[in-house]
Amino acid sequence: MSDKIRIFALGGLDEDGKNCTVVEINGDIFVVDCGIKYPDKTMPGIDYVIPNFQYLKDRKDKVKAYFISHGHDDQMGALAYLYKDVPAPIYGSLVTLAMFKSFSRHVGIDPSHYDLHIVEATSTFMVAGRKISFFRTAHNIAMSSGIAISSDKGNIIFTSDFVVENNANPNYLHDMNAIAKIAEDPTLVLLSESVYASHAGYTAPDYKLTPIIEQTVKDAPGRVFVALFSANFYNIDEVIALAISTRKKIIPYDEETAETISNMQNCGQLLIPRENFAPIDDLNRYRAQDIIVLMLGYGVRLYGKIALLAAGQNETKQVMLNATDTFISACPSNDNTEIEATDSLDELYRSGCTVLNVPKKHFLKMHASEEDLKMMIALLKPTYYIPIKGFYKDLLGNAEVALSMGINLNHSNVFLLENGLSCLFDETGGHLMNEGIVHGDILIDGIGVGDVGAQVINDREKLSQGVVILAATVSKSSRKIVAGPDVQIRGLVFLKDSDAILRDVSKIFLTTLNDDLASAPYDVNKIRDDVYDKCLRAIRRQTGKEPMVLPLIIEIA
Repeated sequence: MSDKIRIFALGGLDEDGKNCTVVEINGDIFVVDCGIKYPDKTMPGIDYVIPNFQYLKDRKDKVKAYFISHGHDDQMGALAYLYKDVPAPIYGSLVTLAMFKSFSRHVGIDPSHYDLHIVEATSTFMVAGRKISFFRTAHNIAMSSGIAISSDKGNIIFTSDFVVENNANPNYLHDMNAIAKIAEDPTLVLLSESVYASHAGYTAPDYKLTPIIEQTVKDAPGRVFVALFSANFYNIDEVIALAISTRKKIIPYDEETAETISNMQNCGQLLIPRENFAPIDDLNRYRAQDIIVLMLGYGVRLYGKIALLAAGQNETKQVMLNATDTFISACPSNDNTEIEATDSLDELYRSGCTVLNVPKKHFLKMHASEEDLKMMIALLKPTYYIPIKGFYKDLLGNAEVALSMGINLNHSNVFLLENGLSCLFDETGGHLMNEGIVHGDILIDGIGVGDVGAQVINDREKLSQGVVILAATVSKSSRKIVAGPDVQIRGLVFLKDSDAILRDVSKIFLTTLNDDLASAPYDVNKIRDDVYDKCLRAIRRQTGKEPMVLPLIIEIA
């Protein structure tokens, strides 16, 4: 019987992060990547966002394996939360699984119960009777891999994040030989990332940091500080190479930086010669011009570190910026972190040190641009093509790249999916199906998984605009106010500006109470609702804000 194949995404389409694609072959389920998304400003108090995994939970006995392409948290972070409900073998490279265990510990989950299978970044093995091929890709984290799953209709291939690079460090190799070997068999469907699909040309060499900062490092009169994202191993390796070539010592800024380096050295990565390394306690033992202080972190946490150091408010007082220092900020913001990044840069310039801000228009991330995608498509010659990973404009740009190539890819075999929309491949070909697959966001708040809903988020947004407490005690029998009313306003406007608002809200509160107490029948819930609605309208009209309004109506006999 011919293989019946279903492919769909639970996350990663028309969004930044939460990448998770499901391949179902004759009922066997293989999950490719399982990542988190970072919250935006509309989600106060939320740590992470993960996909809704109800589909997998309902079929947990059919889940045969998780394949993780590389060790970035947008590819593997959500698996830490899913695994306890849907356990299955996890396959990934040494670095990928080391990063997965590190992330799990970071979120308070014990990784010792995982069924981990370390595979070479380029390797072939069997899972549930199917040949699985990993092929090494050049991405900014070591031992990144693309993934091919065999079927009788051809291979189902995920490129993962990649750039075409022939002269890279061996740890960041785009393994064309392995890809060409896989291409000897037919490719049923190719799923390629879309982040830079609309960027013309190749990404290489614009992701390299060395040409941008090398002269600055050599000419610096004092210490050099370099801030990078923790997962950007390629550029960290570049800084290490610069330290070696300029005979400088790498000093980790804090415990987080030291732990990242230590974890990767245990995997044979980020190796720093003994003569080029020193702990933070030895900062003042060496000449200032012989030091590179490396600062690593994730997202807004890294920008927070930079701002605190620049303002002299960092916990480690032994590290303070001075006028002879040079600070290289090589951690460009994304759409959700521009405010924090700008604030940290502003503090840096105020500190008086020399600042080199590496702009994102000249410093690309290691994602496939138009020509990178074309080379992969031309080599694998897929029967069907599915863009994944990116916002809709990116997915559309990726589809247009495929359609422009003139290799039998057209509107009938290039599928533009949405989360939860599946693509079915059977003996009649490939078809888009809307099967009502459950998908969406699950919010992680501290140790809570999915226990924060839209109402909680709405309440937090209102609390951020202030609180108005309306209190009164009423007699149920006499239908009169026996204490109050009392109105308290906090966090809405400056105290000196609150008198007029307080006077108007108190008047509306008192009038509403008296009117409702005089009407029949008596209903305290209706009184609370009326007070809430009328007072909130008045506050919104005067301030343009919508704070949390709490009517506290206490009843006595």
